[in-house]
Amino acid sequence: MIRTGGPRRLGVPASEARLTFDTELQELSGGPRRRLLMVDDEPAFELTFYCGTCPLLFRRLETSRERLSLESMQERLTGTLDDPDAGGVIDAFGTLLPEGDYLPLLLEVEPRLVIPGSEGDYFSGEQVTTWGIDQFWGLPEYPHTPYYRTFETAVDADTHLYEFVVPMVPPTWNERERVEEYAALMEQGTVPTAVAISTLDVCQPAIDRGDDYFAHWGLTHFLIDGHHKLEAAATAGRPVRLLSLLALGESLAEAEDTARLPALRTRPRRARGIGW
Repeated sequence: MIRTGGPRRLGVPASEARLTFDTELQELSGGPRRRLLMVDDEPAFELTFYCGTCPLLFRRLETSRERLSLESMQERLTGTLDDPDAGGVIDAFGTLLPEGDYLPLLLEVEPRLVIPGSEGDYFSGEQVTTWGIDQFWGLPEYPHTPYYRTFETAVDADTHLYEFVVPMVPPTWNERERVEEYAALMEQGTVPTAVAISTLDVCQPAIDRGDDYFAHWGLTHFLIDGHHKLEAAATAGRPVRLLSLLALGESLAEAEDTARLPALRTRPRRARGIGW
């Protein structure tokens, strides 16, 4: 954690925002089917279901094809952002978001790229230890995207916080020259800044089917700006700053949970041992 501010009102009417949250309804009953992150009115990611007992989820959908960088902010974000309010960055990116309450968090992260199903994959690792494998498919959840792991720590003996940075498009879509340029800057000591809209989802299964029954707090940052920066940092083993705009009204967490995030994010990184 570098700095945080108090919650603030940001965004534009949903009809004008490029990035919104939505609920897909069942055709017959009218009940909720999927919780969605939308980009330009197209479903980009399926998110954790509302029930609170379903596993954490960020699943990329076929229509997730757009980055949302702002050309006017590129020069400002190539360098290190020391204050979330510096240079009008929050207000600029607020024009992409739906009107609502957001908590700005300025973090420094050292991203590690994870391929689903490989070593370090949360969905086939820590999630399975609590929920077991999907009872219908007989497989772990699958996010349909590479993603970055950045931080985790204990909230308490029965709760653990996991942090993820999720690109809107996979790293294979990045321009190689730009990734190499950022990697070279980082090797010279530059710490550039990325921007994300984020959610905090609190999940715990209703039934103990796994080896370690506890609550998972998923702090998920969906990249708005910084796809090349995150890949460069992961490749070079260097830090990058991340301005997170936590969508308070769209998170599956109580107000007291989101209020704890700044303090939790200052704790030492700590993995969870089975059976704590």
